[in-house]
This record gives sequence, structure tokens and C-alpha cells, in this order.
Amino acid sequence: MTRVVVTGLGAITPIGNDMPSTWQSALAGRSGIGPITLFDASMYESSIAGEVKDFVPGDFMPAKEARYMDRNVQFAMAATLEALRDAGIEIGDGLGPSCGVVIGSGAGGYIMLEEGVHTVRDKGPRRINPFFLSNILPDAATGHIAIATGAQGPNMAVISACATGAGAIGEAAEIIKRGDAEMMIAGGTESPLSPMLYAAFNALRAVATTDADPAKSCKPFDKRRDGFVVAEGGAIMILESEEHAKARGARIYAALAGYGSSNDAFDMVASDENGRGAVLAMEMALRKAGVERERIGYVNAHGTGTPMNDRVETMALKRVLAEHVYHVGVSSTKSMTGHMMGAAGAIEAAFTVMALHDQVMPPTINYEVPDPDCDLDYVPNEARAVSGLEVAMSTSIGLGGHNAALIFEQA
Repeated sequence: MTRVVVTGLGAITPIGNDMPSTWQSALAGRSGIGPITLFDASMYESSIAGEVKDFVPGDFMPAKEARYMDRNVQFAMAATLEALRDAGIEIGDGLGPSCGVVIGSGAGGYIMLEEGVHTVRDKGPRRINPFFLSNILPDAATGHIAIATGAQGPNMAVISACATGAGAIGEAAEIIKRGDAEMMIAGGTESPLSPMLYAAFNALRAVATTDADPAKSCKPFDKRRDGFVVAEGGAIMILESEEHAKARGARIYAALAGYGSSNDAFDMVASDENGRGAVLAMEMALRKAGVERERIGYVNAHGTGTPMNDRVETMALKRVLAEHVYHVGVSSTKSMTGHMMGAAGAIEAAFTVMALHDQVMPPTINYEVPDPDCDLDYVPNEARAVSGLEVAMSTSIGLGGHNAALIFEQA
């Protein structure tokens, strides 16, 4: 069977405008959460978010093209170009037919959509930008990236709420395994910080209360946790067949050994109390990876910081890993980045890959008060250097009952 490996990483996040700075910030326990500046949030119950800082699209792509893209597409483009440089590859005409793109977004071009509504209302229908339609689509990023890179292979967007980024990476790996591509550009992107969409998140009553220090507002697995923090950004992974990567002498970060996807079939917002959907996804990923659960040494958890999610996810990990779960480091990097929605699973997969590659587990910051219902080793507050970490897992859980799990192993 074809083995799929990771050869490039790229990221635009609230804690760094590339993958190296994002990773170093995560290891340092640095939070990217602060007051919202992208719009006036003074009337909202919560007014904090994980915003990308000092992002200038023209630094990554032609400014003329960037001006017609929604912010989520700009993030995806910037992260893709970095990932390709990191992988040391240019697609060009020769590789184009054998390279595909799978990038997801939970909401698509929501900022551009909301601006379009105001344009029609205030200025009339004739004032809508002719590029509006093609850039609000959830698959706009995949089209722009194909044009910019020459990737002519399988091309699509995966949309599965907060499990989108992980699902996109997993489905891209399946495309390589079935022989339809030698290389895939895969990941997730999101720009959910618009007035209307942020109001919708507040209406869910699941957004974290603003702490006196906003950086301490997201508290996954801590007994004081009271919600997630909305965030934006994008993360991209270059996947290749191992044969193709070795033939060109590529640096290999890790192998993507297993992928599982499922649905709770329970509720559009709440998780199943028994975590059955998350269990199904993790068990599927383990089965497809062909690894024993005792080999899992690290889990980058979904860990949103909501009372229900963290409790249910802890329960699901116990069901899948049994007693071995107490020997596994489990961290929520959302405590630093916030919840990047459709990009969350992608950046967390990248963190999982880097944990294997560098043999260090990123921390769960703001963990101070243990919860009896969440009694695992959450790598509290400080990164942890390890040795002999061979297999790691990233888990994602989304609205609509979506679940995804990715298992990586040392190359």
C-alpha cells in the first residue's frame, strides 16, 4: 500500500505568520488571543478573538489579485506558498497533472459575503463586484491555489465544520493512496471574524467569558473553563507518496499513517454524551494505521475549552486508549491560538507533526484548576521535551456531529 508522508508545512495564525514562528510561539506558551480590532465588538457579550497580526497580503501574493480574495483565501494562499517552499518543490507543468488540492473552510468567504449584503442594501445591486461570486465560495481557495501553482490534479473543498482541516488532510491522503495523485496541497483556512458571524457564535452561549487578561480566557480542560475563543488563520500541509518524496530527495517530517472520519448522528450543536462519534473516528484511524493503541504517545486534542467538549473528549480518549491513556501527553493548542474553525484541524495536525519531528509536546496553557472529569496529563503550561515519541494523534470535533482523527508516525 502507498505510504503518505509530510514534506512541507505552512501557516498563518494568531501566534505567527509562518510555521516556524507559530511553532516556536506554541512551545513558548505564547497566547495570540486579545481584543477584537477587525470590527467594533463593544456591543458583544464577548469581545476577544485570536486575530492574525500584521498580515499584509501583498507580502505573499500580487496585491492586485489579493484585493479580490476573501481574507480566508489570502490566508490559504500565503500558507500554501510557504509550504511549497518548505517542501523544496515547484509544481510547474511537469508535476501539475499529478498534484491536487484539498483545502476546506467551514464558512467560506463570509467577510466578503457580509460586505456584499451591505453593498446591495446601501448602494444597489449594480454595485456588486464582478469577482464577488467566485470568491465567496467555500472552494475559492482551491481554485486560486490551482491557478497560482499549476496544480491540475484532484481539486475540491472539504466542509465539515470544525473538523474541516483534519478532514481535508485525511481525504487528500486517500487520493494519494488510491493512485490519483503523487502530491497534494491540503489543509484548512478560515476568516470568521465578521460582525454577523461573531454574533452567531455569541448566540451559541459557548464563547469564553473575557478574562481581565484576554490571553487567559481560553482554559481547556481546566475546571474554570467556560467556552472557546473564535480565531482566524490558515494551515497547509504538503503530502506526497513516500516513493515520490524519496525519489526527489525530500526532507520528510513524518508519515500520515491513519485517518478516520465519523458523525455522532445526534445533534447539530451538542456532542453525544458518550463521545461515540469521536470514538469511531479514532478507532478507524488506528485500524487504518495498523498501530496498537499502546504506541500512541501524544494527542493534540480538539480541546475547545467548553465544559461539554472537554469532558466528552476526555471520555472518548479513555474509551479508545483504555488504561494507556494515563501514559499519554494530551494538549490543547487552542489555549494559545484560539479556535481557528475550519483551519483548526490543519494547524493542530501540523503541531502534531512537529511534536514528532522535534520530540517535544506543546503545552495547554492556562491550566490551573484540575477537573475530576478531565483527569489526563494535559501537558500543563510548559512544553515538554520527550524521547522515543513514535506515534501521535490529532483529533477534531465539529458542529453537526462531525469528527476526524489523524495518526502520524515517525518517518
